Amino acid sequence: MLHEPPGLQAAARDFDAEAVVATAIAIQQIPAPTFDERARGAFVAEQLRAYGLHEVSTDALGNVYACRPGAGPQRPGLMIAAHLDTVFPAGTDLSVRREGARVYGPGLGDNSLGVAALLHLAQALQQHDLAHAGAIWFVANVGEEGLGDLRGMRAAVDRLGQRVGAAIALEGTGPDRIIHAGLGVRRYRIGAAAAGGHSWADFGAPSAVHALVRLAARLSRLEASKEPRSSFNIGTIAGGSSVNTIAASASLLLDLRSTAPRALQALVDQVERALADARAAEPGVEFALETVGDRPAGSIPASHALVRAAVAAYRAEGFAAALDIASTDANIPLSRGIPAVCVGVGDGENEHRLDEYIVPARIPAGMRALLRLALQAAGAR
Repeated sequence: MLHEPPGLQAAARDFDAEAVVATAIAIQQIPAPTFDERARGAFVAEQLRAYGLHEVSTDALGNVYACRPGAGPQRPGLMIAAHLDTVFPAGTDLSVRREGARVYGPGLGDNSLGVAALLHLAQALQQHDLAHAGAIWFVANVGEEGLGDLRGMRAAVDRLGQRVGAAIALEGTGPDRIIHAGLGVRRYRIGAAAAGGHSWADFGAPSAVHALVRLAARLSRLEASKEPRSSFNIGTIAGGSSVNTIAASASLLLDLRSTAPRALQALVDQVERALADARAAEPGVEFALETVGDRPAGSIPASHALVRAAVAAYRAEGFAAALDIASTDANIPLSRGIPAVCVGVGDGENEHRLDEYIVPARIPAGMRALLRLALQAAGAR
């Protein structure tokens, strides 16, 4: 049974779904594409200052930090982080609409709801003066999505690593699963360059597009292991300048994933062999391989105290709390030997789509579970 400090029940009763959703919408209305999260970060920093938290600051990347000191200064602290960025580019229509039990809005669940949960958690701890032994660091970090490559969390762990003994990554949705293992991901941009020319006058000259699609055909035949589970995907191909121009340049983005480092390396090895074969088979074409993403794998066992605390807190609120693996901000602390889990607070679907939505009904239960987990991990007094 989780230890419950004085005031926890009152704090738990105060969580209101509409209040959390209102905060999530306010956050969602501030555009925050990866690499351009500062306006949203400024809003979050203002809220954290208003709650009276300590050491509110923003680093060079745009990560926002705030601290709630613990009663036992010798105990390692806890980092709770929610990513600010969204997959949607600047100019996306961020209109919100309600249909029945659903609230629709691009980026509302991923991760405006997660950032809202971070703020409401901090507010509850402050308002009810809940005591904990270790300091709690609240972090709203940049660069979780896509080519952000977890850069915000890397910087946060660099900054706080010596002061924290555990981490919780917050996503808006997914309260029925506890992520305790980080999925390894390697991403490449592969470019092709050739002299190019006119499609009629220079017919037969090497084409960067033709060469690249032949390489893509090789890559489509990579062998991905089923156990440990692995995957690959060519997400984009771009290049050329006109329909009657032999392409001088082209590029593709390749995503490799695996639950095990050795299986991920096996995919990497296959990519390098395919590239070597393409270089030999395509005279007049130069290929370039650039790493644009490297998310390290890591995990803690199901028996770890942090995992058991997460499972107990979420099951106490009626959630399934099934253990899972995924690529999240938790990858970074896990890969550096810091125990970490990733959890959610509400229900939703269609992440990374314009018709993304959340369902507010279980948000109070998710917030209660998060509060109990945070206090347990920080050493409730």
